[in-house]
Amino acid sequence: MSGLSQTRIPSLQKVYSGKVRDSYAVGEDKLLIVASDRISAFDVILGDPIPGKGKVLTAITNFWFKQLDGVLPNHLTGIDPESVVRPEEADQVRGRAVVAMKLKPILVECVARGYLIGGGWKEYCETGAVCGIKLPAGLRMAEKLPEPIFTPAAKAEVGTHDENITFERVVELYGEEVANTIRNATLELYRRASEYAATKGIIIADTKFEFGIDAEGKVRLMDEVLTPDSSRFWPAEDYEVGTSTKSFDKQFIRDWLETQPWDKTPPAPKVPDDIVEKTADKYREALRRLTGTDIEP
Repeated sequence: MSGLSQTRIPSLQKVYSGKVRDSYAVGEDKLLIVASDRISAFDVILGDPIPGKGKVLTAITNFWFKQLDGVLPNHLTGIDPESVVRPEEADQVRGRAVVAMKLKPILVECVARGYLIGGGWKEYCETGAVCGIKLPAGLRMAEKLPEPIFTPAAKAEVGTHDENITFERVVELYGEEVANTIRNATLELYRRASEYAATKGIIIADTKFEFGIDAEGKVRLMDEVLTPDSSRFWPAEDYEVGTSTKSFDKQFIRDWLETQPWDKTPPAPKVPDDIVEKTADKYREALRRLTGTDIEP
């Protein structure tokens, strides 16, 4: 199974290419969003795709859209992606694309943290707080927080780091109503997803959501939802406070990169085939555990 690094759909106009997804215009008010097999780490797109990754991300996101229905409306139109491309282009969208409403993105990465790990752990060690939220003293790495917290970040350009901001800053940027809507939705989506994942033996340590505003001014959930790219998924059977738990996400490839003589600027080191294969396996294991399904090779 080879990976899809780049999409080429000449029948539609490409309007955006991100770290993973390529977006094409469908009329004036819709987008075809295709999840490639690209993978990024430390804000650098690696040169080696992870075969099937885009299909895994799409399948997991579509699963969560159904599972979490009722919190906020999402950006899906229900239109079959294959119906908006030419027959010879269908292989590039099958199982890895959606036709979505064109929204005005809210440029805030909405992070829900239930456990103290990653950048949150680093910030806590330095300040005793995360994104301005004071936390109890004496917490250990990977410890479950007394309650999940909302830790937003201002979205940056590709290749640069998002900047953690306070909730008060979100209010300044988008107003109190929108700020409250996305904070409340982030925490409720995380709560529901965490409860479900726990029944499948997975701890969702943290995750990030993205939202946009439609033509009627309504806030909608968009982009990917609770995938191995946007979340830390820990196998519950291996969880231990004070350690960095192995996970079903791209932490595995990050850990490998940390062992390489690399300054985290492009180009990234070439990833060996066995690391690519193991990363693909972890993504598919998350899909199998959460949904009981798998992608076709």
